[in-house]
Amino acid sequence: MAATRAMQIGELSRRTGCNIETIRYYERIGVLDVPLRRGRYRNYGEEDVGRLGFVRRARELGFTLDEVRALLQLATGGQAACAEVRDVASSHLADVRAKIADLKRMERVLAASVRACEAGDDPACPLLQTLRAGTPHG
Repeated sequence: MAATRAMQIGELSRRTGCNIETIRYYERIGVLDVPLRRGRYRNYGEEDVGRLGFVRRARELGFTLDEVRALLQLATGGQAACAEVRDVASSHLADVRAKIADLKRMERVLAASVRACEAGDDPACPLLQTLRAGTPHG
């Protein structure tokens, strides 16, 4: 770990906006390296700030922890790893597009149910009927 200055976990948390327990969890599962210790305190450096920032951004974009691990390994691979990174990103993009399609279908069903509720023509609640019936996505 090349550190320009040593910092404790609280400082790493403040600088990255990442919860201390999340940092510890990432260490336990191997997403972050376990830092060197000075006495009973963990010591982090600028490299750790950058790596945790990378992890947080990837997670915000919806990458799974396994995908984040793969991307971190590929990040040190230079230009040759670019095609593999593209493959990971392409797979993730397909997942995101599938989720968007599901959300659009859900929106249509919910909008139709809300409109039916607002019309008030049906004595029963159309939204509850839709949920009970398990109406397929339309």
